[in-house]
Amino acid sequence: MILFKKAEVYAPELTGRKDILIGGKKILAIADNIKTPTGIEIEVIEAEGLRVIPGLIDAHVHIAGAGGEGGPATRTPELQLSRLLEGGITTVIGCLGTDGFGRNVESVLMKVKSLRQEGVSSWMYTGAYQVPTPTILGDVGKDITLIEEIIGVGEIAISDHRSSFPSTDELIRLAEHARVGGMLGGKAGIVNIHMGDAKNPFQPIIDVVEKSELKYSQFLPTHCNRNDYIFEDAKEYGKNGPIDITASSYPYFPEYEIKPSKAIVELIKAGVPLENITMTSDACGSLPDFDEKGNLVKLEMGLPKSVFDEMMDAVTKEGMKLEDAVKVATSNVADILKLKDKGKIAVGKDADLVFLDAENRIYHLVALGKIMTKNAKMLVKGSYE
Repeated sequence: MILFKKAEVYAPELTGRKDILIGGKKILAIADNIKTPTGIEIEVIEAEGLRVIPGLIDAHVHIAGAGGEGGPATRTPELQLSRLLEGGITTVIGCLGTDGFGRNVESVLMKVKSLRQEGVSSWMYTGAYQVPTPTILGDVGKDITLIEEIIGVGEIAISDHRSSFPSTDELIRLAEHARVGGMLGGKAGIVNIHMGDAKNPFQPIIDVVEKSELKYSQFLPTHCNRNDYIFEDAKEYGKNGPIDITASSYPYFPEYEIKPSKAIVELIKAGVPLENITMTSDACGSLPDFDEKGNLVKLEMGLPKSVFDEMMDAVTKEGMKLEDAVKVATSNVADILKLKDKGKIAVGKDADLVFLDAENRIYHLVALGKIMTKNAKMLVKGSYE
C-alpha cells in the first residue's frame, strides 16, 4: 500500500488538496487526511506542492511498429516502455496501420501482452488500413467478441491515396460487425478511422450514418488537424461525434498541421463539446510527406510524449484550465472507448497517477499501483532497454 499526502488533485476536475491511498492496483481512498493504517506495511510519500492527474491514455499507437511507405528499410521499430512512461502514459491502445500485408494483427496482440507484463495497461484494435481488413479469427466482430484485448477495429483508412476506398455498404458492414462484437464482448466496438488528405474527408462516415442505423459515436476519426480544410470540417463534424487530434506530427509538418494545443481550443470555440475531443500520438507510426506526383519526399516518426507536451501547451500557451486540458487525454478517451476503470482519480478506479511539479515535469508516475517514476527518475524500463 502507498499513501500520497496532500497532493492537489485533478480528477480531472479540481477537487483540492487530498490524500490518496492505493493498494494492489486500485485507489482505495481519497480524503482530506487519511491516517496511516496500523499493522499494515505502507509507504508514505509527501506530495505537498505537487499536482496529480490521471494517467494519460494514448489511444492510437503503432506499438508493434509500422511504416514502410519508403520501402522495407523505413519500417518503424516496436514501442519501448520508457517512451510511454516519459510521456505520463499508463494506458495505450495499439493498432496496425498502413501495412496490413507485411505485418499482422497477431504481432500487435503479442505486443499488447508484452506491455501488460511490463506493468502498463494495453488494448488494441483489430484490422488495418485495408478493407476487407485483416483479423485473427476471420471477422472483426469475432475478434472483438472473443479476444479480451481487442476493443474495436482500425485504423481503417478513408479519404487517402493509401485507402482501399471502401464503399458505403462495406463501411456499414464493417461498423455493424464491430458494434455487435462490442455488445457481445462488453466493449466499445468502435471503428477508428484514419483520415487522409482528400477534400470533404468526412463524407464517407456521413454517408454511412445517413444510410444506416449507426450513430456518429460508432466512429473515432483521427488526424483531424492534419491540414486546414479537414480541421474546418472537423469543427462541424465534431458537434455530432468524437474526433481525435494527432499530437506527434505537428513539429515535423508545421506548414500543414494545426498545432494540437491550438486545435483543441479552436474546436471548443467553434462549438465542439469538450467531451467529443481526444488527443493521441500516432507514435511509432511513420509520418510521410508525398509530393504532387505521389512520391515520398519526407519521413518522420512520432513519439508518445507529444500528447503530454501538447496537453501542457494547451494550458501554458493557450490558456486552458488544467482540468479541461487533462480530459482530452484521460476521461474523454476512457468514456469513448468504455474503459471503465481508467481516466479518472476516484475510489475503485485503477491506480494510474501522474504527479506534476511546479515546472510541469513528471515527478512521480504510478501505473496499476506500482511506482514507475519517483522523484523525476524513471525506475522501470522495458525488456532490452
